[in-house]
Formats: sequence, C-alpha cells, structure tokens
Amino acid sequence: MNKFNLFDTVKLTEEITLFNGEIAPLNTIGVIVENYNNGEAYEVELFGKWVKYDSENNLIETNKNDPNSFLETRGVETIKPNQLILIKPASETVGVRAQLLSLLEKLSEDNILEVKKFAEFLQYKNTQSLC
Repeated sequence: MNKFNLFDTVKLTEEITLFNGEIAPLNTIGVIVENYNNGEAYEVELFGKWVKYDSENNLIETNKNDPNSFLETRGVETIKPNQLILIKPASETVGVRAQLLSLLEKLSEDNILEVKKFAEFLQYKNTQSLC
C-alpha cells in the first residue's frame, strides 16, 4: 500500500548519496514524482537552496522572498519509504487537476475508463448548455 501520493512534499530522514555522488543531507525537502511497485520505492525530486537567474542567466543564491526565486533541484532519486516523512500532502500544495492525476494513479484500468466516460459526458453536457 502507498505510504505517499504523487506530488506529496516529503523530507529525508537520513542523508543519501545522489546519483552524481553528492550527498543530500538529513531533512532535505523533496516532492514525490513517481511511485514504484505500489509504494516499495518512490522517485523524489530533491531540492537545495533558493536561487534565481541573474542578468547573464547565471544561477545565483537568493532567498524565498525574492519574486524571481525558485528551489534548485539537487537531484531526482529513487528512495525507499522508510527514508522519507510526509511534510505536506499534495492536496494542500497542488491544484485539483494534479490531485485528480494522483487519484487516477490508484485506479484500475476499468475504473479509469469509467472516469474517462464520465468526463466525456460532462464535456458533452457543457457544450449542450452553451447552445
């Protein structure tokens, strides 16, 4: 059973070695971007410091209050559930479309087909109300 959902914000419970050889320290923040084998492992985008582009398109360090800032990606790694803790569920950080995508990940193909049919019905109903 999945412990985490797609787009959940998580934090490392231990340091891990990244693919490039660097170390992601304890408490590094990340986001679940893939779920493997029903939660046996997760692909997590791990973030570093706040950065922005300067006038010459070089990344420079800044702070989160800078309107042009974003979190630098340290790496995307496959991580086991026991190496992560939940910080904030996706339902609190992403929009409804992303939440729907996360829910679809948990459905069988038959149920996904039913959702598709219902969405097509809603689309048809919407076009009829416009006439």
